Amino acid sequence: MLFIALLYFQNEKKLYFDLTKTKMQNVVSNITSQIIFSHMKNKKIDTSQFLRTKLYKIAFYDKDKKKMYGNLDEKIDFSKKIIKKDKYFILLDNSTYGHLGIYYIAIKENVYFQRVQNLKNEIIILFMTIYTILALIGFYLARLFLKPIKDEREKLNNFIKDTTHELNTPISAILMSCEKEELSKKQIERIRLASVKISEIYKDLTYIFLEDKEKKINLEDISLKEIIEEELKYFDVLAQKKKITINISLEELKFMIDKNDFIRVFNNILSNAIKYNKKTGFINIELKDKKLLIKDSGIGIEEKKVKDIFNRYYRATNDSGGFGIGLNIVKNICDEYKIKIDVHSKIKEGTTFILTFN
Repeated sequence: MLFIALLYFQNEKKLYFDLTKTKMQNVVSNITSQIIFSHMKNKKIDTSQFLRTKLYKIAFYDKDKKKMYGNLDEKIDFSKKIIKKDKYFILLDNSTYGHLGIYYIAIKENVYFQRVQNLKNEIIILFMTIYTILALIGFYLARLFLKPIKDEREKLNNFIKDTTHELNTPISAILMSCEKEELSKKQIERIRLASVKISEIYKDLTYIFLEDKEKKINLEDISLKEIIEEELKYFDVLAQKKKITINISLEELKFMIDKNDFIRVFNNILSNAIKYNKKTGFINIELKDKKLLIKDSGIGIEEKKVKDIFNRYYRATNDSGGFGIGLNIVKNICDEYKIKIDVHSKIKEGTTFILTFN
C-alpha cells in the first residue's frame, strides 16, 4: 500500500508539474506573440496587461539581463530554462528575440506547490483510511480464524479440569473407606461404587484417546438382552444411592456388533440417566421391535441444546460433573454400526434415548 501510495504521488506530482509548465509556456507564448506582432506593426503595447493575473508573476529583461519591468522580484539564473525553489518554480523564455528590446521573459507560478501539498494530504488521508479499514478487517478475520483454536483450547482446559475432578471424587471415596483395617458393608459398597466409576472413566478415555482405530473389531451376533441384564448389575449401587427405580422390559434381540462397543453405548446412556436423574426418580429400559428405549425422569435438556450433546467435550449442563465425551462415543459407535439414534427431552421432565437396530 505504501509503495502504491508513493508511486501514485510521484505520478500525480509529475502530471501536475507538466500541466503547470504547459500552461506557463502557453502564457509566455501568447505574450511573446503580442510583443512580436506589436514590434512588426510598429505599435505600442501596454505591458501592464500581462501583470494583472493573480496566477503568475512576470518580469521582462533586456539584452544585458536587466529587469525592464514586471512584478517578479526573485533573482534569476539565466543559464537555466527552469528554476526550481522550495515553494515555487520559474520558467525562463527567450523566444522574443529582442523585439521591443525584450530578450527574456521570466514567469513564476503560485499554484503548483500548493496543489502538490494538497495532493500529499489527500493521499495520506486516503492511505490511513484504507489502512485502518484493512487493519480492522484483518483483526476481525484473525479473530474469526483463531476462534475455533481458542474454543478447542478452552474445551481442552475444561476437559483436563473436569477429568481431574471426576477421578478425584471416586479415588477420595476409596481412600476414605480404606482408613480402617476392618471394612463395614457400607464402606465396601462405597469402594465398589467408586471402582465402577473409575472403570467407566478409564474405558471412555481409552476409547477416545488410546484405542488403536486400525485394529480389527470382534463382530459377534450377540444377544442385547443378555448384555443389558449383565451390565445392569454394575449400576445397581449407583441407582440405589439416588433411590432410583429401574424398570426393564426386554425382548430377545440379536445384533452383529463388537460386544465392548455395545457395552460402551449402553453404559454411557444409562450412566447419564442415573447421573442427571432426580432422587427417587425412575429409568425405563425397553427392548422390543429392534429398538432400545432408555427413558429417565431427570432434569432434561433444552431443545436448542439437544443437537449439540453428541459433540466432544460438550455438556448441556454443569450439574453432576462429567466431561462431555460419553455421548460422543455413543454417536461414533452408532454411526459405525448404522444404528439410528434419536433423542427426545423436556426440561424438568426427563430424556429419552431411542436406538434403532436395522
